[in-house]
Amino acid sequence: MNAKLQGIILFLTATLLFAIHDATSKYLIAFFAIPLLVWSRYVVHLSIMLIAVAPGMGRELFVTARPWLMTLRALTLVGVSLLFQNALKALPLAETTAIIFITPLLVALLAGPLLGEKVRLKSWLATIAGFCGVLLTARPGGVMSASGVAYALGSALCYAAYQILTRKLSATEPAMRQLFYTALVGAFAMSLIVPTYWNALLPTAGQGLLIVSLGLTAGVGHFLLIRAFRQTPASTLSPLLYVQLVWAMLLGLLVFGQLPDLMTTIGMVIIGASCLSLALQRAPS
Repeated sequence: MNAKLQGIILFLTATLLFAIHDATSKYLIAFFAIPLLVWSRYVVHLSIMLIAVAPGMGRELFVTARPWLMTLRALTLVGVSLLFQNALKALPLAETTAIIFITPLLVALLAGPLLGEKVRLKSWLATIAGFCGVLLTARPGGVMSASGVAYALGSALCYAAYQILTRKLSATEPAMRQLFYTALVGAFAMSLIVPTYWNALLPTAGQGLLIVSLGLTAGVGHFLLIRAFRQTPASTLSPLLYVQLVWAMLLGLLVFGQLPDLMTTIGMVIIGASCLSLALQRAPS
């Protein structure tokens, strides 16, 4: 198997793990407080990093000249996690995932003023089309929860900030160090607030395994993404990100019996096509 094909397989596996993480979160939200689930995800993720990565990297894993920016980046991902799970509580899995996928459109808009990148007309048109897709998916005044849509949009905005900070840090900070800081800061920040949400309800053995799996699927998924981008050009992988929408739709149907209606599906397709257009625009000719 050549390196490029291996990278594609790793990337698609990562998108499946992320979709499984989201479906598991949606299931567990019915039984446990969201901050507790987010805290568990980061603690397990941090444990994996300390056991599997820290011995080989040593000080290189955590010594950085930009600790405050690394911390801010990690906190934006905490915001993504909290807001996204609140959205999952109110919305179906596929629709929530689709709204989050406007993140590349937000990055395209914010990259101009924040990173000094020129936003071309094609990018503006793709962005406008993407937001039209969001309107079709969410349909203000329709059956979808307005608060759920607001949570999903807030999560997408936090995710856009996270990606922009990742770009700013990528020149000086290795991917593994950035991954470690997301786990470390996330675990610490959630440890400060999770006691407020702790109750006497203990998970069953099956629920306990599912809670642990949140950290495993998130941590391993991000690790596979890093490996995939090492072996295969980003221009090849980026369009494949939207396979996660397919995974989300399938898991939503299989686990929760939820299937998007026609108008919502059209909106999701428009969002995916708009983001795909942006990805192809960035690809080298």
